[in-house]
Amino acid sequence: MRIHSVTLYHVRMPLVATFATSTHSRDQRDALIVEVRDTDGYIGWGEVVAGFAPHYSPETTITAEHVLADFLIPALFDGPVHHPGDFLDRVAWVRNHNMAKAGLEMALWDLYGKRLGRSLRDLLGGTRERVPVGVSVGLQESPQALVQVVAAYLEQGYRRIKLKIKPGQDVMFVRAVREAFPDVPLQVDANSAYDLETARTALRPLDDMNLLLIEQPLAYDDLWDHHKLQKEFRTPICLDESITSAEKARKAMEMDAARVINIKVGRVGGLTEAVRIHDLAAANKVPVWSGGMLETGIGRAANLALASLPNFRLPGDISATDRYYRLDITHERFALNDDGTITVPQGPGLGVRVNREALAFYTLHSMSYYAE
Repeated sequence: MRIHSVTLYHVRMPLVATFATSTHSRDQRDALIVEVRDTDGYIGWGEVVAGFAPHYSPETTITAEHVLADFLIPALFDGPVHHPGDFLDRVAWVRNHNMAKAGLEMALWDLYGKRLGRSLRDLLGGTRERVPVGVSVGLQESPQALVQVVAAYLEQGYRRIKLKIKPGQDVMFVRAVREAFPDVPLQVDANSAYDLETARTALRPLDDMNLLLIEQPLAYDDLWDHHKLQKEFRTPICLDESITSAEKARKAMEMDAARVINIKVGRVGGLTEAVRIHDLAAANKVPVWSGGMLETGIGRAANLALASLPNFRLPGDISATDRYYRLDITHERFALNDDGTITVPQGPGLGVRVNREALAFYTLHSMSYYAE
C-alpha cells in the first residue's frame, strides 16, 4: 500500500447520558477520526481514542494531533506499507503516544482488509461471529439509584455488569447491586482510585461478593503493589491502565499482578500489539477481555473484531451504539442480540461505512496531509 493522503477530524460528540468514573465526569466525548487514502483510491478509517483531557491517559486529542501531523504521518509517507504491523516497526522510535499510533494503524488495517476483500476479524484470526458483551455503569448518587440503573441494563439484555467505584462509593454500592441481583456476573473498576493501604481495608468486603474481578484498584502505572494486593485477595485482580504493551503484560503475569487482563486497542498501541498480548496471555492461561473507550462505530467495529479471538473469555465493555450515541458517525448501529452478544462485522476491513454528513456535523476542525 502506498499512501496518498491522511485527513484528521477532531470530533466532539454528545453522550446519551453523563458518564462518571473515579477521576472525572463527562457528557460529551472528543476523539480524532483518521481517514487514510492510498494511491489506488481505497480508503481506511481509524479512531484515536484519546480524550480532551488527560484523565485516563497522558495523551489528549491535541497531543495526538501534534504527534500524528509532525511525526507519524510523515513516516507513513516514507515508503509503501506492506502490512499494518510493519508501520508500527517504522515508528518504534516514537516513544509512547500509543493512542495516536493505534488510530493510524487501525486505518491501515481497514485499508488493508478492503484491498484484500477480507474482514478484520479474519485478518486478526478471530473465530466467533458474535461476542458476549457487558455494560459499564458509571458512578451514581446512591446505592438505590445504582440498582435502578443496573436493573434497566439487565432488562435491555446485558448479561454482565461492571460498576465504577471510588472511595466512599464502593462497598455499600456494590453490596446493594449484589443483593438485588445475586446471580448476575458482576465486576468493579476503580480506575486507580486507591493506594495499597486503603485498598487492603476499604475493598476487603468485596472479596465476599462473588465478583468476576477487581479492575485497576491501584496506581495507573503500577505492577508491584497490585502483585502484593493480589496475594491478599481471592478475587482476581485485573489490570487495565498498567498494561501498555506485551512486555508489560508479560511482567504482570510473571509476578502474579494480573490474573485477568483488559485489552484496549488505543492503550496498547494498536491491533497488532493487542493480538500479541492476547496470544501471550493465552499461552499463560490468563483470560483477557475487551475494554471500551466510548468509541464511535469505527472503534467499536475494531473492538468487536478483536474480541472474536478465542482467549477473550469474559464479556467486553463494547455495548450497543444506543448506550452512548443517538447519532453515530457510521451508518451501521450495533445492537444487542437476544443472547447478550453483538454481531461482529463481516464486511471487508472494519466492515462499517462512515456517515460523512454525521462526521461533518460533529467535526470541530479537520486537516489533510499529502504525500509529496
